[in-house]
Amino acid sequence: MPNVIYSPFTPNGTVTAPPSKSDVHRAIICAALSKGISTISPVALSNDIKATIGCIEALGAKTQLENNVLTIDAADIFKNRNAVLDCGESGSTLRFFIPVAALGGIETEFIGHGSLLPRPIGLFADILPTAGVECETTGILPLKIKGKLQRGRFEIPGNVSSQFITGLLFALPLLDGDSDIVLTSPIESAGYINMTIYTMLKFGVKVETTDYGWHIKGNQQYIAADYTTDGDWSQAAFFMVSAAINGNVMVKGVNKNSAQGDKKICEILSEFGAEVKQTDTSVTVKSGKMHAITIDASQIPDLVPVLAVCASFAEGTTKIIKAERLRIKESDRLKSTADLINKLGGNVKELADGLEITGIKSFSGGKADGCNDHRIVMSAAVCATGLENTIECTDALSINKSYPDFFSDYNSIGGKANVLDLR
Repeated sequence: MPNVIYSPFTPNGTVTAPPSKSDVHRAIICAALSKGISTISPVALSNDIKATIGCIEALGAKTQLENNVLTIDAADIFKNRNAVLDCGESGSTLRFFIPVAALGGIETEFIGHGSLLPRPIGLFADILPTAGVECETTGILPLKIKGKLQRGRFEIPGNVSSQFITGLLFALPLLDGDSDIVLTSPIESAGYINMTIYTMLKFGVKVETTDYGWHIKGNQQYIAADYTTDGDWSQAAFFMVSAAINGNVMVKGVNKNSAQGDKKICEILSEFGAEVKQTDTSVTVKSGKMHAITIDASQIPDLVPVLAVCASFAEGTTKIIKAERLRIKESDRLKSTADLINKLGGNVKELADGLEITGIKSFSGGKADGCNDHRIVMSAAVCATGLENTIECTDALSINKSYPDFFSDYNSIGGKANVLDLR
């Protein structure tokens, strides 16, 4: 895979956030369950979104993408009684589709590639057999299921990936009878579940939040819709942090009232000391004198790598806590983030559940391991905002997992990303 060389730059200008990958995943699945014709726009074809589209096609839906508008005809969903669902490297795709395939009683084999292979799915193997679904797995891929999902009470720890809960939320409303998802510990990444509930409502399905989790009425129907996706706050964060360190950037296409939890980036950058101005559909960030803060990452895990870069330019020692689940992402993101920053001349101490980052004046540059992790490669790009020399980062094309146009958008605000094929 090509490397990328980042050179020092001062970010300045305007960029439009790409469509939210999380939002697009959810809208595609709701549309596929509607058994009608829906449109979703705008849609950017990252590798993860390609995987989700491939899975609904394997289940019988028909799709067409033209001018960033995805049309889904779900009239034949679940007519394929046997399916192989290739989830690529997308944890969301895998965990969302396990209950969805079980909803249709489809005998299904789930496969994946690369970083997805070791990611845990054992929770479903524990809870689905009591609801009529046989699971054949060692706790990771490959997984085979058969049997039709039945209504019931599903007890789930709150500190597992929210993707498990979202998968159940998609499927349970279509069952014959009511169900409950009961949390056995406090919820983490609640924003992602709120996104799911919001999107489901746009397709006509309601979920009731309770003191213990969620109550889902059965016998509901998804209604086909024309759905407009949000801009992606987690991707906007890379440009916003670049500006907070040393620049002035406006990001368009980000909804102030979005259900995305990562919109908290505005509040965090303000707390660091950057100047942040927000409208209903944009945010402008300008650098300011930054100081260390403490960040609870339990609800915003995807922001941790880039926030660690931001903290490297804040006076004092910043603490990022409650981030232990980052160890089972595309890489062990606590380790890969600490390694990235330390190799470039920063000062990060890795903790069991987080990071301690002591501020510096600038990065010296050097070689960085992208760990085949899109968020590490993009965080390395942000390091170039406060850079003395250059950064050579491996695994450049891992950005295709979530944001294929990142280098182009990055260069449009003054970034200097040069992708080299060194094979």
